[in-house]
Amino acid sequence: MITKAIIPVAGWGTRRLPITKAIEKCMLPVGNRPLVDYVVQDCIAAGITDIYFVVSEWMTQIQAYYGRNPVLEEYLRGAGKSHMIDDVLPPKNVTFHFVTQNTNEKYGTAIPVALVAKDLDEDESAVVLMGDDFIYSRSDDSEVARLLETANHGGSAMLGVNVAPEDVSRYGVIATNDNNEFVRIVEKPAAKDAPSTLINVSKYVLSAELLQRIVRYSEQEVQGEYLITEPINEYVRDGGVLSVVPAQGQYLDGGSVEGWLHANEVVVKGLV
Repeated sequence: MITKAIIPVAGWGTRRLPITKAIEKCMLPVGNRPLVDYVVQDCIAAGITDIYFVVSEWMTQIQAYYGRNPVLEEYLRGAGKSHMIDDVLPPKNVTFHFVTQNTNEKYGTAIPVALVAKDLDEDESAVVLMGDDFIYSRSDDSEVARLLETANHGGSAMLGVNVAPEDVSRYGVIATNDNNEFVRIVEKPAAKDAPSTLINVSKYVLSAELLQRIVRYSEQEVQGEYLITEPINEYVRDGGVLSVVPAQGQYLDGGSVEGWLHANEVVVKGLV
């Protein structure tokens, strides 16, 4: 049973400067919650009990959000607002871990995953989800649960999001075989050349073997970014299977101003 999730949230969030000078990108509000909490709640709904945040050395806000605040709790009691205390307590039945990534050293989507994976048991699989976007549903459905169900018994799976054909040129598009298994990613193809309308949003269940490949890849000397898709491609070329699961909810991205505004519009309208 997979019980651990890795959520990379390190970095300056340069696309959102200057606000991310003061507010960590994953903590930007969507509705009345930080962006990353939608990822966390999906994990909890799927039975994940250990969540590993990979953070930058200066980050403190995410630790504060998922920790206790006795001063606030005492204030709420004294102000006759005890009914609000449950809203500010950390989620139950989950342990949060914070792993620091040095942002002046190796970088790319593979590095934060490797930082956690190297300390996992060699036979241990994990969920990997980036912390600045999420799949939103007004129901209690969990995309992580669907990934775990598909990747049971030590397999691997990735989430794909359907977009309009005219939008595929903005993304990495997933090519699959007849069994809905990953073949490759085609980067920003023209609509007529796209193998599908499913885009990669870097949300995975990764087997123990694939995680260890990512660790070994991170230990190599590579020019530029260490992309998680490189060891994934190698794994598939060597005969590994990575199932592709189409997302059922709505993909929302807080990485750009436009995406963040749209996410708030969708979530707040859903709450109302």
